[in-house]
Amino acid sequence: MQEKTLKTYSVDPNRIAVSGDSAGGNLATAIAQMLLRDPQVNVKIKIQALLYPVLQDLDLDTPSYRENGHMPILSKTLMVRFWSEYFTTDRSLFEAMYTNTHIPSEDAHLYKYVNWSSLLPEHLKKNHLYNMPTNQNMLLVKKYPGLVDVRASPLLAEDEKLIGLPLTYLITCMYDVLRDDGFMYVSRLRKAGVQVVHEHYDSTFHGILLFSSWPFDLSIAHRIADNYLNWLNKNL
Repeated sequence: MQEKTLKTYSVDPNRIAVSGDSAGGNLATAIAQMLLRDPQVNVKIKIQALLYPVLQDLDLDTPSYRENGHMPILSKTLMVRFWSEYFTTDRSLFEAMYTNTHIPSEDAHLYKYVNWSSLLPEHLKKNHLYNMPTNQNMLLVKKYPGLVDVRASPLLAEDEKLIGLPLTYLITCMYDVLRDDGFMYVSRLRKAGVQVVHEHYDSTFHGILLFSSWPFDLSIAHRIADNYLNWLNKNL
């Protein structure tokens, strides 16, 4: 970031944050990781706020995908459609991602970054059994290398590349296919020494902040929004 650019947009270089919800949380996470390692960027992000973010496409059979596949407002079918169409309109990718057979065995080393059996708290594992996907078909990743690109799936970042990330605020919702993405990232960030404030809401679903205004006007949505804004005011 150039000093001239900061002045043009009246940006205080000591108070820069990235934030986003859902797919926006994916972008915010990727930006924070990229800027941390960019030698041309001498201005550091002060905080990142990630609201029920999309963080990985490697394993779409986590406990939260299994339990909440038919929950509003983000079903597994819709999330897989978003993921597959992010890379291509080829229907075969959707079908492979839905059955969790899109990542070839030669990329199995990446599963350690999204292994929910070691990264989730016990109360979320319940009676779910972890089965690392096995797939001998290398065609899809060769055609669509973005499937294993850390810029698309920030949870694939190596442990040492998480060190130095800014103070992080992360929201997860119980009834959300993306819940476990958030929990896994919290676990990995804390192991890397990153300070994390994790707000988990047991009675909510994906996109809850959309329901803080008319015609829904849910009190829980207002409370979550207030908590988020108060945290920003205190930490930015």
